[in-house]
Amino acid sequence: MENNNRLSQDEIDALLKGGDDTAQEQPESGLSLMEQDTIGEIGNISFGSSATALSTLLNQKVEITTPTVSVIEKSHLNDEFPHPYVSIGVSYTEGFSGNNLLVIKQEDAAIIADLMMGGDGTNADPSLGEIHLSAVQEAMNQMMGSAATSMSTVFSKKIDISPPEVDLLDVNEGEGTEQIPKEDPLVKVSFRLKVGELIDSHIMQLYPLTFAKDLIDELTNQDGGEEPVQTEEVKQPPVQENPAPSPSPAPAQTQRQEPAPKRQGTAKVSEPVQVAPAEFQSFAPQTDAQPHLQNLDMLMDIPLSVTVELGRTNRSVKEVLELSTGSIIELDKLAGEPVDILVNQRVVAKGEVVVIDENFGVRVTDILSQAERISKLR
Repeated sequence: MENNNRLSQDEIDALLKGGDDTAQEQPESGLSLMEQDTIGEIGNISFGSSATALSTLLNQKVEITTPTVSVIEKSHLNDEFPHPYVSIGVSYTEGFSGNNLLVIKQEDAAIIADLMMGGDGTNADPSLGEIHLSAVQEAMNQMMGSAATSMSTVFSKKIDISPPEVDLLDVNEGEGTEQIPKEDPLVKVSFRLKVGELIDSHIMQLYPLTFAKDLIDELTNQDGGEEPVQTEEVKQPPVQENPAPSPSPAPAQTQRQEPAPKRQGTAKVSEPVQVAPAEFQSFAPQTDAQPHLQNLDMLMDIPLSVTVELGRTNRSVKEVLELSTGSIIELDKLAGEPVDILVNQRVVAKGEVVVIDENFGVRVTDILSQAERISKLR
């Protein structure tokens, strides 16, 4: 009976460790709890701006919540991705070296494609064609571009990515698995994605564990590199100031000897003082009406891009894809209305189209003043 009531040494050790078991088990999977929090915070910041970019494209309210981070073995990909998905592969070309794979459900990708092509997303066809995949590719390109910009701010360096590659992914059938990173294990960062009332699902991010470690080390070294500089600056200055109060042990002598203030007065008188009349800039009107133009003489040979804009219009992705030879695009300019003349993408004049020796030209009918044109070039 006594043996049954006694605890073994292993059980005693387990009780003494208490909550530390989880912290010790996490590194065996590849990431500690603190490292998972770091990866989650990086994803939260980068994909926060991606939600704004996607919302602008889809004209829908987009929410991407704080992610959950886990480490998975490639042998368990069947359990992680049991349904048909769309994968978007991205490679880092500057700032980091590694691959990044976005995974989204096929029906969610169909809704995004339908919204990109001018639809309302309610009757999206889940069978994605080439045009639909191109629309999803553009949406993911904007998302990852915004994410790279946010990461540049976090890591204080320029980060750039390659154009994304879109493919259908079905792990059970072995379709599209060539985009999955070759390394094992992989880090899975899962975000909850909500698009209006149409999508309430998840978008997942896959990259190698070594790449996740690089992100963590980069962020940790960046944060820790500033501390030693601050401690050195705080320690050194007080050392030279302490010897100054040495005369303080003799307060009686300072009260008896009154000539001390005279020494300070003579020291100040002995210092050379230079006195000169103040000179002020003249505020009288100058003869040259535009004196700042004198500095432009050295810039007169710089070439500028001059563009004549006939008109503009806005078209949806669907309408652009439907264009063919012979299609007519209606602009926002009326027939005979003056065209805009732009210098470095800034309107400086208006004119009318003419023909000069079988070439098109523009006759200026209205132009800004010289000072206004100079201000437009700044």
